[in-house]
Amino acid sequence: MRSSWLSKLSLIFGPRLPLNWLLLCLVSVLALIAVLGSSSSSTFDSLTPSSVPDIYTNYRRLKEQAAVDYLELRSLSLGGSREKELGLCGRDKEHSVPCYNVSENLLAGYKDGEEFDRHCEVSRDREQCLVRPPKDYKIPLRWPAGRDVIWSGNVKITKDQFLSSGSMTKRLMLLEENQISFHSEDGLIFDGVKDYSRQIAEMLGLSSDSEFSQAGVHTVLDIGCGFGSFGAHLVSLKLMAICIAAYEATGSQVQLALERGLPAMIGNFITRQLPYPSLSFEMVHCAQCGILWDKKDGLFLLEVDRVLKPGGYFVLTSPTSQPYGSSLTMKEGIATDSSPMEELTQKICWTLLAQKYETFIWQKTVDSNCYTSRKQGAIPLCQEEHEVQSYYKPLVSCISGIMSKRWTPIRNRSSSRWNSSELEVHGKGVQPDDFFEDLQVWRSALKNYWSLLTPLIFSDHPKRPGDEDPLPPFNMIRNVLDMSAHYGGLNAAFLEEKKSVWVMNVVPVNAPYTLPLILDQGFAGVLHDWCEPFPTYPRTYDLLHANGLLSHLSSERCSMMDLFLEMDRILRPEGWVVLSDKVGAIEMARMFATQVRWEARVIDPQNGSDQRLLVCQKSFVKK
Repeated sequence: MRSSWLSKLSLIFGPRLPLNWLLLCLVSVLALIAVLGSSSSSTFDSLTPSSVPDIYTNYRRLKEQAAVDYLELRSLSLGGSREKELGLCGRDKEHSVPCYNVSENLLAGYKDGEEFDRHCEVSRDREQCLVRPPKDYKIPLRWPAGRDVIWSGNVKITKDQFLSSGSMTKRLMLLEENQISFHSEDGLIFDGVKDYSRQIAEMLGLSSDSEFSQAGVHTVLDIGCGFGSFGAHLVSLKLMAICIAAYEATGSQVQLALERGLPAMIGNFITRQLPYPSLSFEMVHCAQCGILWDKKDGLFLLEVDRVLKPGGYFVLTSPTSQPYGSSLTMKEGIATDSSPMEELTQKICWTLLAQKYETFIWQKTVDSNCYTSRKQGAIPLCQEEHEVQSYYKPLVSCISGIMSKRWTPIRNRSSSRWNSSELEVHGKGVQPDDFFEDLQVWRSALKNYWSLLTPLIFSDHPKRPGDEDPLPPFNMIRNVLDMSAHYGGLNAAFLEEKKSVWVMNVVPVNAPYTLPLILDQGFAGVLHDWCEPFPTYPRTYDLLHANGLLSHLSSERCSMMDLFLEMDRILRPEGWVVLSDKVGAIEMARMFATQVRWEARVIDPQNGSDQRLLVCQKSFVKK
């Protein structure tokens, strides 16, 4: 005769219990026994606490916890299809960038150049597959060797395209079997990049380009950067040079720059503003970038003025000696005859500092009163609604940033550490105590993260007594994408530790708007909506990091599967992902990581919080 409790179960489930129920019960009992049997067990991989905040260093000494196995078996009992690995995309997707499909944009009715602009609404329905690397793809060389030599199979430029690119380009690049070598002594301009940079410095009244910081220049927006050699030289001078260039189906400037380990992203001057706030850069540079600055009633030049800080410089090198006027006469090296470009720059309170050979340098005024004292009919000042955060908004025919609290001449900016008074200009959203505490947190976290960037975290590799945990070399990674950068604390910690990395600090569109503070610190940064693809080519970052992003996006319209597919697209093979979030978000992320074929490990910092780390490494799929 059946017992009373079994009879009750029969009434609920019938004479035979479901297989899933039995499996779940069995797994639960086994998990409970394992947890109770180990006094040091944690819900996830745990780490031995210590008196210092270096909480991850003993990760290899710890075994898999029973709850991790429980999560795996539970997901299987709920149906194996949930964690089925995704297939690979076709070869035609190897270098594709969503939102920049010219054919689809034309079919959608975009024309007159707008078909080359960013249109994510056209390509909403994306195939859920993994973008595979090219057949001849190889892991990039470590920095700084990778700055000067890249594998030709990693980028979409063929030998024939290279040979037909013109003699000046061939001075910059040498194709040697399966490598492309960049020579810093050669360049598109004059006798080389170094001479060109030195000439710009002399035009600014400096004795050498090592003194750019004395002129207030720390960040440079390089438009149409070619193959990145000018940016590479500026990086060697400890400046932050960010390359932007239009999407190109072949031979992309942005793709080559990122492959070399240089800051770059897709961006163009067509119909929309760049995803940067007003007053972002001390210098904007254009060398043969192909933009007609005096056309469209000066809309493109007004966009340069918007992102340029007070006292900032616009450096323009044109392929012709007289690009903006016929019959120009020279007096002490300065053009004296009026031209459309000169008239336009006067209307926006720019001064032509110098012209030498093919290079012109204008300086933006530091006196905001200049705009109120102009003649009637001048270009109007932007209203308050145009001063809010810019995320691919239409270009505007007005002058921005005049009323901003951040209107500070570049030569007056402090080069020392930030203080409370300097933070006040960024409004109530930035609390000094929070800012400095955030920096301290990331100083500690970076040391912990760095110890995890080794494949040994995914193995049970034995360690001999007395051996120290091996730390990755300082140049193991180069291109870092912080997907939710907040104040840029991780970037600051990288600089203090002298790691050979640069960080693209992303501020999500619905997060607190801290991008102006990030850029004012001299870091690279951009505004982005993570419900959309990021404006970069596949396989361009070595490390993706996100703190709290998954929880933040859980209330958005985003598809988490699409987010992980996008992360996989922009991550290099054998690259790393570090996610920090709440337990539930990390558990969900671990499932998606399995579907995109990443090796993943959950880490419990054992600090009494519900925060967990998910550390992943992307496999090198060679199919």
